[in-house]
Amino acid sequence: MKYNKLGDSDLQVSEICLGTMTFGQQNTITEAHQQLDYAIAQGVNFIDAAEMYPVPVQEDTQGLTEAYIGEWLSRQQRDQLIVATKIAGPGRDFHWLRDGEQKIDRKNIEQAVDASLKRLQTDYIDLYQLHWPDRYVPRFGETVFDLRKERETVAIAEQLAVFANVIKAGKIRHLGLSNETPWGISEFSHLAKQLGLPKVVSIQNAYSLVNRVFDAALAEASYRENVGLLAYSPLAFGLLSGKYLNGAPSHARLNRFEGFGGRYRKPNVAEAVAAYIEIARAHNLKPAHLALAFVRSRWFVTSTIIGATTLEQLQENLDSVNVTLDESILVEIDAIHTRYPNPAP
Repeated sequence: MKYNKLGDSDLQVSEICLGTMTFGQQNTITEAHQQLDYAIAQGVNFIDAAEMYPVPVQEDTQGLTEAYIGEWLSRQQRDQLIVATKIAGPGRDFHWLRDGEQKIDRKNIEQAVDASLKRLQTDYIDLYQLHWPDRYVPRFGETVFDLRKERETVAIAEQLAVFANVIKAGKIRHLGLSNETPWGISEFSHLAKQLGLPKVVSIQNAYSLVNRVFDAALAEASYRENVGLLAYSPLAFGLLSGKYLNGAPSHARLNRFEGFGGRYRKPNVAEAVAAYIEIARAHNLKPAHLALAFVRSRWFVTSTIIGATTLEQLQENLDSVNVTLDESILVEIDAIHTRYPNPAP
């Protein structure tokens, strides 16, 4: 396992991060702890959660993921682990979360941080992320900026000022973004510099063989501002593992939860996935290894977030760190990308 410096922070994070959004829905607490134990034994030191997990988000399960992690974390050597979580923003119908108002303002930030700390059974969070912007932006598979969806928003400078106080209080160490845009990276970074407020050190966005939107403007913003990518959904909800090729298993997420993962049901996704899997098989690689090794090879990726519902899946995904793609395979991948550019943005 390799470790990379996260942006301008002092954090050295494992190149693979354990995603946990299945804990409390598809995984029991026992299974969650087995995954955590195995991942840490393989050198993973980075765990990612969110206050709204598990997903799909429901009132009766919200917070279970952090609670499961907290039960485990209370028995670990805390300073050897990097724990990340996220605050939910406005624009979703979570009427049961913080009285139905999820503005990224002082009241909501302080309440969300304190609740996460309690569930995680820890005194501090290493990386605290805005799960999606307070302002309106296209997200989760949307591709068009729609002016009609503009809404009142908390100023970024105001958000940063609150986080500065929370960092000073020792409750969080560093700040990150998620599902952000190039403008968002730049604005957060420039205001932090201008006003002497905490600088964001990371951005967690989707990135995979079927979603390389980050390659362009986001990559430039990431480079200019030294904001590392934490790539989520590197297997495109399991599609790139090949498990959906011959009739999708009924327990798989895209079948189990109706209407879930809409970006992976778009035209040309299945064709692109089949083509990438053909490359993997031609080179005697497991499809999941090809997909994860590709994401890990990108210069702007600091850590790749993997999730699993079984220990077998987790073992296979972690084994991908032993795979390095040579230039000829990367050329074949780019040829497929040219044929099917970003079918699941």
